[in-house]
Amino acid sequence: MNIDRELHGMLGKVEKPARYTGGEINSVKKDPESVSVRFGFAFPDIYEIGMSYMGLQILYDVLNRNDDIYCERVFAPAEDMEKLMRESGRELFTLETRTPVKELDILGFTLQYELSYTNILNMLELGNIPCRSEDRGEEYPVIVAGGPCAYNPEPLADFIDLFIIGDGEEIQEKICDVWKRSESKEAFLKAVCALDGVYVPKFYEPVYNEDGTVKEIRKLYEGAPDRVKRAVVKDLDSTAFPVRNIVPFIETVHDRAVVETFRGCTRGCRFCQAGMIYRPVRERKKETIERLAMEQLDNTGHDELSLLSLSTSDYSRFEDLATELMGMCAGRNVALSLPSLRMDSFSFKVLDEIQGYRKSGLTFAPEAGSQRLRDIINKNITEEDIFGAVEQAVRLGWEHIKLYFMAGLPGETYEDLAGIGDIAKRIMDINYAVRGRKGGRFRVTVSVSNFVPKAHTPFQWAAQDTDEMFIEKHNFLSGKLRIKGVTFNYHETGTSRLEAVLARGDRKTGRVLEAAHGLGCRFDSWSDKFRKELWDEAFRMTGTDPDFYSSRERSYDEVLPWDVIDPLIRKEYLIEENERARAAKTTPDCRQGCTGCGINRYAECFSNADMTEVRDV
Repeated sequence: MNIDRELHGMLGKVEKPARYTGGEINSVKKDPESVSVRFGFAFPDIYEIGMSYMGLQILYDVLNRNDDIYCERVFAPAEDMEKLMRESGRELFTLETRTPVKELDILGFTLQYELSYTNILNMLELGNIPCRSEDRGEEYPVIVAGGPCAYNPEPLADFIDLFIIGDGEEIQEKICDVWKRSESKEAFLKAVCALDGVYVPKFYEPVYNEDGTVKEIRKLYEGAPDRVKRAVVKDLDSTAFPVRNIVPFIETVHDRAVVETFRGCTRGCRFCQAGMIYRPVRERKKETIERLAMEQLDNTGHDELSLLSLSTSDYSRFEDLATELMGMCAGRNVALSLPSLRMDSFSFKVLDEIQGYRKSGLTFAPEAGSQRLRDIINKNITEEDIFGAVEQAVRLGWEHIKLYFMAGLPGETYEDLAGIGDIAKRIMDINYAVRGRKGGRFRVTVSVSNFVPKAHTPFQWAAQDTDEMFIEKHNFLSGKLRIKGVTFNYHETGTSRLEAVLARGDRKTGRVLEAAHGLGCRFDSWSDKFRKELWDEAFRMTGTDPDFYSSRERSYDEVLPWDVIDPLIRKEYLIEENERARAAKTTPDCRQGCTGCGINRYAECFSNADMTEVRDV
């Protein structure tokens, strides 16, 4: 592995040194002198979390297939390693060649969660790279960021040179190609901003009203687009997908082979950003999925296979696929995991066959405690669906049911919250009815997360509950869920508020982020690392009211900080959906006919209906 003496000494003093050595099975080795572009894929969390992210494996594979590009990996060091690095002056380095990240051409961060933002600044600092774009000259790499959080890039706009909006498989390679042909950073940024999916924040300037809202987004470079259209991979089946995944030396969060069956969702839940920004549905052929799965298992030695999508059983040939994969996996002594299943008869048959006598917990996500609120959020399931599925699960021998709900949804009342307790109690009653009063070891776990409004969703204008409101609701639920056999878990309120601030923040919130990092904030998504008092101090230092971003309802005519980004979904459609929510009207699944979101202007949608049909609003 060619580890120098200094690093060898450091690794002897830290937990899990394999986080920093590289050299894993299937990691790519190239001569850095033989390539034109050196790209660092930076995951702003520790190795075990980053290596479980399939997007890393996909882009690592795509870029390294190009002989002229060397993609290496970079992760946030754990606290023990960071301490040693700061003491010794060791700069943040890549795993493949242990090259200091400041010597790369492009350093790209993935934005999976807003609470990882301080880690990005910390990693730049550890790499001896100025955090602010304006302070980085030609001697520093271009700093890139992409992922779902990039759909509101403004809180990071002062730190990132360019954002990738949308699917990254094709656009990343194009960006590297433009870099090869550019004589300077400025020339590169002016050339690359012409590509769909590329947002260069320095070419735009937000202008503010006296009340702090955005008045307009002024374009500073004429060659930049008025709005940045997201990049879309139109044919997923022919798009490269890794079959020689890197196999870590240490246990990671998800240690298994994974194949993406399709991308996108047709269900239209109004709180769900992924369901909006990943439209339209694009499927891989069943035969392609099976081939990729078997090749991955052959090349990695994993003993578990999982399918990746927003809703696995929505795949158009799910029954055939699941049946054939069960046979293939059984012949290889490989466990098959099918997450995010719709709980119909076939899904239960599949799960019963997969798990046999060792049945793990089943997960249901009603999201809301009443049918009225489920209609508001367009979660098109009924109590009959929930309780029918639970009864079938109990009869088949499952002993643990996990339920996921949200608190603070638009239109929510305490009657809706009380409904969560009613659902949990009725599930326990179903168990007693099927198994008798003793009921065995049956358990129900109710987990409640706090609603966070996200950009480019029908609820992007909604106010989030205050900390006090969330605490009151959690206390109310604690009383309602004092039921024998039921466990209640809820999300911490401080992180939810911060997530909302960063999810809907403007460019001014970057000052808060910078101040929080300076105060020592990092790993904010970890409950034991989050320090609310430091963030409160950062808000005070910068004169920023977090409630302005989290708890303020916006009007339809307000210019939103992320309006410069075009997700290919009509803003008018989001307004229509928000109005339907206020009237508690549902919108059918796209597979039953086009609902008029606008995506079919750019890409062919998956549907069994005529996609030219637009619903009567």
